[in-house]
Order: sequence, then C-alpha cells, then structure tokens
Amino acid sequence: MSSTPHSQMPDDSAAEYFRSVVYANYEQRGRDFPWRHTTDPYHILVSEMMLQQTQTSRVANKFQEFVERFPNFESLSRASAADVLGAWQGLGYNRRAIALHSIAQTVCSIFGGHLPQERAQLLALPGVGPYTAAALRVFAFDLPEVLLETNIRTVYIHEFFPGTASVRDSDILPLIEATVDRARPRDWYQALMDYGAMLKETGNPSRRSAHHRPQTLFKGSRRQARGIILRTLLAGGPVPADQLTSRIAGWDDRFADALETLKRDGFVVETDSVLSVIA
Repeated sequence: MSSTPHSQMPDDSAAEYFRSVVYANYEQRGRDFPWRHTTDPYHILVSEMMLQQTQTSRVANKFQEFVERFPNFESLSRASAADVLGAWQGLGYNRRAIALHSIAQTVCSIFGGHLPQERAQLLALPGVGPYTAAALRVFAFDLPEVLLETNIRTVYIHEFFPGTASVRDSDILPLIEATVDRARPRDWYQALMDYGAMLKETGNPSRRSAHHRPQTLFKGSRRQARGIILRTLLAGGPVPADQLTSRIAGWDDRFADALETLKRDGFVVETDSVLSVIA
C-alpha cells in the first residue's frame, strides 16, 4: 500500500485499503493452527499461554497433546502441578504452566468453569497480563481490542514507517486502534499476525522497533539447565540431592544456579535432602 506518514492517522479510505492488503495476504498465505479451528475459551486460553515467548511451530503439536490430556478447565484444575508440568515439558517458561493450572482452579471455583469475558476479571487471573487479557477477548469472544505483539508490530512498521528507525510502540498503538476491523476482530488479528510472519521472512521490519532485542541463545543458558533438571525429576521421581549431579551429564555451576532458582521459585522442593517436583 501507499504508506501513511507516521505523523498522520489514516482516513477511512486509507484504513480500508490497508485492511484489504492484509486480508489479501491472509487469503493467499493464511497459516493453519489447531487453535484456529475452535472458539472454546479454554482451548484459546491454553494456546495463548503456550504462545507467550514460544514459536508457533513448537506450540502446534504440544497444544493438541495438552488439550487431549486436559480437555477442559475442570480436568486441568483436578490435575497435580507435577502432572501439568510434565505435560508442559518442551515449551519452557514453566511458570506459564503453573499459572494456567491456577487459572483453571480459579475459573472452576469462582466462575463455574467458564472463562469470564470482562477485562478486569481476566486481568485478575494468575499470569494474565494486559496483552493476554486482550487476546482472550479477541480470540475467545470475538471482541474488538487493541493487540500488539511482534508480528503485528512488524506489519505496522512496514506499512506506516518506511525507512524509520527506532519506532516506538506508543506510535503504533493509535494506528492499530484506528485500523482494527471491529466487525471481524478475530479474523483481523489472525490476518495481521500472518502478514507479519510473512514479512519477517523477507527482511523483518521489526528490527527497526525501538523495543527490538536480539533473542538470547537457549543452548548453554540457565533456562536450558532448569528445563533439564525438571525433566530429570519428572521422569525419574524424587532424587537424593547428592545424586542429582550424577543423573545429569555435564553438570556445572550453571546447573547448580538453576537448581537454586527452581527451589526458590517453588518448582522443586527439598525434603530430608531429597529433591522432587512440586506436587
């Protein structure tokens, strides 16, 4: 499209043309994910929690496995934290699994097993921040909200800020609000995300965001070490603390630090010198 200078808001005609460009790409290159075949609020919640800081390709298979094992809020709420963590392995950022478990318990105890629609009630749920609350309202309930994540950011930088460096989110948000398709918010944001994913393959305009940060390496990180320790304890059960080092190849200070953070965060407990995953 003919990009709109960032100092100007698009008029109705320009906004409509922008939407037509995004939808045209969606019709030709729209991606297919299992969570796009459902409007079940529980399934949408699971997908949103999994997609935080995780690539869609890694989430697709894990999502299907997870909802087959825990098909609704009630089944997830009754599960043990260890079972939920076990089903989550491979996605990382295990706090999300514990938050999802807590959400299920809250939804069952307070909301009768039904995810609330109101923004304030969603924000009160464990692990649900402003973006996730807005995404749930869009994808679970088809309500118009302002969503901004990496693919959406990519689209607006590409279309509205050609050649501009250090574009701030505060400059993008009014444009999102001005161009959102209020009649079809669920379709609109799926189309935006797919357009952004395509743009990332052909130059990645999101690097011109003022908020862009290069992704840190996972291999060799303490985060990787945390995952290895959790998988070891989940697979083998409780382990005497003095034997854990022999269960993990290449144990070094990184693993020692990771174990301490797992204990501090409540994922691993030590009782009578025996380590185990939270029950």
